[in-house]
Amino acid sequence: MTLSLDALDTPLLGIAAWSGTGKTTLLEALLPRLADAGMQVAVIKHAHHAFDIDRPGKDSYRLRQAGATPMLVASGKRFALMMETPDREEADLAALIPHVLPLAPDLILVEGFKAWPLPKLELHREALEKPLMAADDPWVRAVATPDNMVLPDGVERLPMDDHDALVDWVRAWPPRWPEMRRGPRETS
Repeated sequence: MTLSLDALDTPLLGIAAWSGTGKTTLLEALLPRLADAGMQVAVIKHAHHAFDIDRPGKDSYRLRQAGATPMLVASGKRFALMMETPDREEADLAALIPHVLPLAPDLILVEGFKAWPLPKLELHREALEKPLMAADDPWVRAVATPDNMVLPDGVERLPMDDHDALVDWVRAWPPRWPEMRRGPRETS
């Protein structure tokens, strides 16, 4: 399935980084601040392995194993939708987005899915000795880093450790969405 950003009114922002950079830790710090600012933010996270959110022996697990597809488990406190996708090598972001749209989030943050063509905020730490994704990915719009580094033209530098500045940048993303969804930045 392909992802058509032009048809998507709900803003998307990818959070891309190499493993160990601190994506989840940073999101844990930013999400409560965004909620306090009145934003409802959905997160779609890519996992690089098979995972279960229910345990063997539980009813939901047994019913899913018996062939329920999808399997929705709900209580007064939360619900979870589980679906087997054995014929896919990777998760399909375009198929996942429609599951969160009915909840009308102000923004969908996409953690992982770094190869997908969508606007991204890259987190980068030179100490990890990994290449800068923004150098090769024209969809990277900004890089949050604690390091003083040269970035490609058209890529904003954000202070990774200044959570207030990052919250302000993310809060300003939805108004920028109509322009940002049109395509990658121009590279020379």
